[in-house]
Amino acid sequence: IGYIGFSTIKRSEQRMIWIGMAKETAHQMATPLSSLMGWVELLRQESEGRDRSLGILNESADDLKRLDRIVTRFSQIGSTTDLKKQDIVPMIAETVEYYRKRVPQSGFTIRFEEQYPEKAQAEVNALLFVWVAENVIKNAIDSIENREGLIRVILQKNNGWILLDIGDNGRGIELKNRDNIFRPGYSTKKRGWGLGLSLARRIMEDYHRGKVFVKESKTGEGTTMRIQIREAK
Repeated sequence: IGYIGFSTIKRSEQRMIWIGMAKETAHQMATPLSSLMGWVELLRQESEGRDRSLGILNESADDLKRLDRIVTRFSQIGSTTDLKKQDIVPMIAETVEYYRKRVPQSGFTIRFEEQYPEKAQAEVNALLFVWVAENVIKNAIDSIENREGLIRVILQKNNGWILLDIGDNGRGIELKNRDNIFRPGYSTKKRGWGLGLSLARRIMEDYHRGKVFVKESKTGEGTTMRIQIREAK
């Protein structure tokens, strides 16, 4: 009876992970697809103004590249991945800029503050590492409700470690849920399937020998998440 019960639980967990993976794929694609639809509609309305049209086309191209990266990321989960020594500062800055341009479309007012060193090199798979940062930033954005938002992105080096802190002034995380947020299927959001942070932790621990965790959080005041990875010599 115990074995049957254990097997049933394991099958249920595996099913939830696969279902969550499919839903997370759709969730990941939602932002660039919605954005693309908006750009296309603007192009339809543009009968003149060539410079503006070119700018819209460039933004559309960025969204299409993002969709291609999302597909590539999911194909790398579960397989051996190559790590390369790279500067992660431009990776994080580009990710923040992507969300800064698209936050106004969500109906919220969110300000981004950034602080980076001149260079921070680590052994990373760029596609997967940026995915972790995107998941944390997206969660920070989603936590902000009904007021002016603030996202702080601070990258620093300390005793051989690169520390990326992403903080928000959102709803915060209750102490009892700080481990649950990394559990597959757990979510406090109306949208989403609770797989983003679970994948982020796996990517950092299994592929990069790093960490992602809740550095600090206060209910009603906000949360700071930390992504930690060894600095490359």
